[in-house]
Amino acid sequence: MISVQNLSMHFTGDDLFTDITFLIREKDRIGLVGHNGAGKTTLLKLICGLEQPSKGDVIIPEGVTIGYLPQEKNVNSPNTVLDEAMTAFDEFHQLEREAEQLQNAMMERTDYESREYQRLIEHLNVLNDRLNMMGGNAIEGEAERILVGLGFEHDDMQRPMREFSNGWQMRVELAKILLRKPNLLLLDEPTNHLDIESIQWLEGFLKSYYGAILMVSHDRAFLDNITVRTIEISNGKIYDYKASYSDYVNLREERVDMQRNAYNNQQREIKEIEAFIERFRYKATKAKQVQSRVKLLEKMEEITVDDIDKTAIHFKFPPAPHSGKVTLELNHVSKAYDDKVILKDVNLLIPRGEKIAFVGRNGEGKSTLSKIICGVLDHEGEVKLGHEVKIGYYAQNQQDMLDMNKTVFETLDDVAVGEMRLKVKALLGAFLFRGDDIDKKVKVLSGGEKARLSLAKMLLFPTNLLVLDEPTNHLDMLSKDILKNALIQYDGTLIIVSHDRDFLQGLTNKVYEFRKPNIKEYIGDIYDFLEQKNLSHLKELEIAAKQQPKNVTSEPVSQNKINYERKKQIDAKLRKVDKEIQRLEDAIGKMEEELAVMDDIMSHPDQHPEVKVDNDLFWSYGKKKEELQKLMDDWGEKQMEREEVLAEY
Repeated sequence: MISVQNLSMHFTGDDLFTDITFLIREKDRIGLVGHNGAGKTTLLKLICGLEQPSKGDVIIPEGVTIGYLPQEKNVNSPNTVLDEAMTAFDEFHQLEREAEQLQNAMMERTDYESREYQRLIEHLNVLNDRLNMMGGNAIEGEAERILVGLGFEHDDMQRPMREFSNGWQMRVELAKILLRKPNLLLLDEPTNHLDIESIQWLEGFLKSYYGAILMVSHDRAFLDNITVRTIEISNGKIYDYKASYSDYVNLREERVDMQRNAYNNQQREIKEIEAFIERFRYKATKAKQVQSRVKLLEKMEEITVDDIDKTAIHFKFPPAPHSGKVTLELNHVSKAYDDKVILKDVNLLIPRGEKIAFVGRNGEGKSTLSKIICGVLDHEGEVKLGHEVKIGYYAQNQQDMLDMNKTVFETLDDVAVGEMRLKVKALLGAFLFRGDDIDKKVKVLSGGEKARLSLAKMLLFPTNLLVLDEPTNHLDMLSKDILKNALIQYDGTLIIVSHDRDFLQGLTNKVYEFRKPNIKEYIGDIYDFLEQKNLSHLKELEIAAKQQPKNVTSEPVSQNKINYERKKQIDAKLRKVDKEIQRLEDAIGKMEEELAVMDDIMSHPDQHPEVKVDNDLFWSYGKKKEELQKLMDDWGEKQMEREEVLAEY
C-alpha cells in the first residue's frame, strides 16, 4: 500500500537513519520501536508529509488516506466536544458535494460508451465506497459511540472543549482520526492520556480496524495485544520482525548475539591475514599470496554489532522507617466541587506493607483521594496516619511542581539534609544526570528528564508510605522495568495510580476501582481485577436478562450483549492457546533443524572436520530428541485444548 524507499534523514551532522526501505501493507499492525532519539516520531512525520526527507521517497498511491496522532497538540477549539468530533466529517461532506457534482455532470452527457464516461463511473463508485465506509447517515451516532468508548459521558457532548484538560482534548483528536477511518493510522503514544478502560476499548477498536496501523508506544501490553510486526530503528538502520513486541525483544537479542559472533570471527580472521602479510611481506616467493590477502582485506565489509541501548536509571528505595501496624485509616471521607460529588463516605483501613493500585476512568477521584491522603487537598471526614508514618508523594503533575529556574543539581541540593547532601551527585548519576547535565536548568529538560529528576528527589527522604500518581508517564520501557523492580523490593506501604497494566502486573496485591462517588475493593493484581470485573459484568448481564419481563421488547438486545461478552471471553482464550501453539511450532521447527545438522555431522563426519564426533555429541543428540518429543506432546495437548475452546462457540 505505502512504500518507503531508500529514505534518509540528516540532522546536525549525523544521519538519523540512512537508506531505509520497507512496505506498509493494507492490514498491517506494526509497532515502531527504538531508543529515545532513534527517529521514531520523525519517521511518522515523514510518512504523513509533515517533514521532508534528506533523501529517498515515501510513495503513497492515489486515494490512500493517512491519519496522524502526535504525542501532544494544542487544540484551542471553540467548539463543544461533539461538534469538534464532527469536524472529522469535513471530508465526508466534501465527498458528498463532489459525488453530487459528478452525478449532475453525468446526467448531461450522452457518450455512454466513451472511455471518459467510464472513468466518471469508476470515480463515482470510488466516492460512494468511501462515503459508505465513513458511515453514511449514522455519522453523529458513530461520533458519540467513539467518544464514549474513549471515556466521555453523554453529558459531556455539549460541553465546550475549553473546559477539558489537554489530555481530554487529545482524546477528542484521537476520536476524530478514528472517525475519518483513514487507510493508515499513524499513532504516536496513543495511550498517554487514556485510562485502563479506554485503553481496553481502543485495543478492541484497533484489532478490528479495517486499515493498517503503525504506532509508537511505551505500553508493552498494548503493543503485544495489537501488533504482529515490529520495526526497530537502530544505528540509522531498520530491522523488520514478523513478531509482537515481546517476541521481538527475544529475536533482537538473538540477532545481536549472531552479530557479535560474526564480528569476533571476522576480527580473528583479520588478525590472521594481517599476521600473514606482516610475516611474508618481504618474501618474493610469497608476494602473490601477500598481495591477494591485501586485496581481500580491502574488499572485506566490516561487520558491526548493533548497540542495544541499556542506559537507564538504576536505584532502590531506602529501607522504610519502622511504623505502626496500621499505615492509614480513612473514615467517612468525602469531596465535592460545588455540586459535583467526587468521593462520598469513603472508609478504608490500610495495614503496613500493603501494595494497592488505584484504577478507574480519568476523573473518577483517584488523584483526588491521593491528594487527600497526602494532605494537599481539603475534604470532609477523617484521615488518620499510623504511628511514625512518613509519606513520599509523586503527583501526576510532579514535573510542573519543580522550580523551572533552578539547575538540576540545585533542585536536589537545596532540599537535601544531613548525609544526603554528600550523595546528591551520585544520586543524580543514578538517574542519568552526569557531567554538564547537572548544571542544566530544569526548564530545558524533556518530559522524561523531569520525571527522572522528580523520582530522584523522592529518594532524599526515607518514607514508609509511597503514594505515586502515574509515575511511568514519560519513562521508557527499560526505566519503567527498573522502577517496577525497585517498588517490588520496597518494604513500605505502596499506593499507586496507573493505567499501565504491564507495569502494575505482579506489583500490587489489592485493587481499588473508582466509580465516583464510590470505591470497590478487589483482591489480587491488575489482571486478577480485570478478570473478576469481566466475569462480574457477564453475570450481571445474565441476571438482568433473566429478570427481564417476557413482554419487554428489549430482551433480545440484552441477550445479544450477553452473547457478545461470552464470545469475547472465548476469543481471548483462543488467542492465548493459538499464541502458545505458534510458540511450540517455532520451537519444534528450530529443534528439528538442529537435529538435522547433527544427523548430517554423525552420518558424514569426514565432511565436518571442525566437529568432534564423540560421546558428548551423541549424548547431546539424545537430549535434543527427548526435548523434541516433549515439545510434540505439549503441542498435541494444546491442539486438544484448542478444539475444546472452539466447541464453546
